[in-house]
Amino acid sequence: MEKIQVNCPICRKKTAWENNPFRPFCSERCRLMDLGKWASDEYRIPGDKKDLPPGDGDEKNTSEK
Repeated sequence: MEKIQVNCPICRKKTAWENNPFRPFCSERCRLMDLGKWASDEYRIPGDKKDLPPGDGDEKNTSEK
C-alpha cells in the first residue's frame, strides 16, 4: 500500500499523512505558525460581522440567582 503524502500548508514541504502528530503540517513549528495567523486575524472567514445580543457571548454568567 502506498503511503499518503501531502504538502504542508505553511512551508509546502511533502510530509506523511499517517502517523504524523502535526498533520496536515510537517512539524510543530508550522502548526504553531498557522495558529498564530489565526490569532492575529491574518486568516478570516468571509462574511458579515454580526453583533451578538447581550448574554449570548462566551463570557460566563457571574450573576447569582
